[in-house]
Amino acid sequence: MGFESSDDACVYKVSDDVALINTVDFFPPIVDDPYMFGQIAAANSLSDVYAMGGEPKLAMNLLTFPNNKLPLDVVKAILEGGNDKVNEAGATIVGGHSIDDKEPKYGLSVTGFAHPDDILSNSACEGDLLVITKKIGTGILTTAAKVDLLTDEENAEMEATMAFLNRYAWEAMKGVKVDGCTDITGFGLIGHAAEMARAGNVTLELYSHKVPVFPKAIEMATMGIIPAGAYRNRDYTEGEVMEFLSRDPMRDAMLRARLDCLYDPQSSGGLLIAVKEKELPRLIEQLGEKGCETDVIGAFKQKKGKFSIEIHD
Repeated sequence: MGFESSDDACVYKVSDDVALINTVDFFPPIVDDPYMFGQIAAANSLSDVYAMGGEPKLAMNLLTFPNNKLPLDVVKAILEGGNDKVNEAGATIVGGHSIDDKEPKYGLSVTGFAHPDDILSNSACEGDLLVITKKIGTGILTTAAKVDLLTDEENAEMEATMAFLNRYAWEAMKGVKVDGCTDITGFGLIGHAAEMARAGNVTLELYSHKVPVFPKAIEMATMGIIPAGAYRNRDYTEGEVMEFLSRDPMRDAMLRARLDCLYDPQSSGGLLIAVKEKELPRLIEQLGEKGCETDVIGAFKQKKGKFSIEIHD
């Protein structure tokens, strides 16, 4: 696979029956609990393999931490969180590497496998519907959590969502003809959906009110608690996103906050799945059985000028 569609991982065809998938990702702590941070970082690293239609099998730890400044029990908790999440995925950690650094960071290099015919590209076709498998808004929520603006229940829901493996969405796609798939991470929903539209030379009609967003994220966005990455994501897609939104002064602030959530960078976000309408009922049923979100948030249409995405109410 080439670089044309900004795919999520490297794919190497080993034989007619086996394709190898390689990916790597790591980042600094986004939650306070080290064990939960390990789980979230591992789930995020594993996600690219699922987005490509494969199953993770081997993983290697990538860890940086300030030597003699970060307690070893914290380091141990991070690694245990990652190991438990990798085991949940049915994969095995086979080693890794650590270095002394002023800021702790953790993630994985992951190897997975798939049949070459099952590989999914980060693309979409005209006529596809777009399905999302997790709520968005975690970048805003982690920002709010840093200043203690979340309740314990809101924080727990945010963490559980990020730690939830995309394995279950991948399993739900079995038996369904899927045209394309990607996971939502640092470029936010808009950025990653735009990549799919660009790769397929189509335009996505995105219906903002159908996107599942954490209510607290919308509330925080109205207060201006938005990570800097959301503004960078908006700049990144400037000129290829058109808004067709009914402006109502009574709800304009809420609408703008919802749009900010669409640009919000996600850590270990859900999958975006492009699928034909005839395949949709089975996919929705199987996603529901696996505990995933089942929202249809848009449709890919014939290319409209320079626009990759049209945002509608």
